[in-house]
Amino acid sequence: MFGLTFEKLLIIGVIAVFLLGPERLPHYAAQLGRLVRSLRDLASGAKDRMREEMGPDFDDVDWKKLDPRQYDPRRIIREALSDVDPFADESPKPVVARASVNENSAYLQRKRKREALGAEETAPFDSEAT
Repeated sequence: MFGLTFEKLLIIGVIAVFLLGPERLPHYAAQLGRLVRSLRDLASGAKDRMREEMGPDFDDVDWKKLDPRQYDPRRIIREALSDVDPFADESPKPVVARASVNENSAYLQRKRKREALGAEETAPFDSEAT
């Protein structure tokens, strides 16, 4: 729950006791309880409404497959681009970087033009471009 451990919650509770004081603490604790209860009712109401609208298909859905935390964009792209069965091997494979040079890159084209100019010639200059 948001990375909060029991110790952190205890420290927050002790700070709340000191800040709120013993007079106002029961009132705010009751408000917190009502908030948690209303959130729980809201979630169960949404689940019940979804069950009503989907009908018997609701029980057939594998909700763990729809969990967004399981998605790995690299795996999805790899599966989409490969012809291999995507569920054959779930272990990630190391990516090997290949050094490839694009002969038509802008850098190499400029370099070739500079070499073609020679030592005596100057680069073309356009006074209107500045």
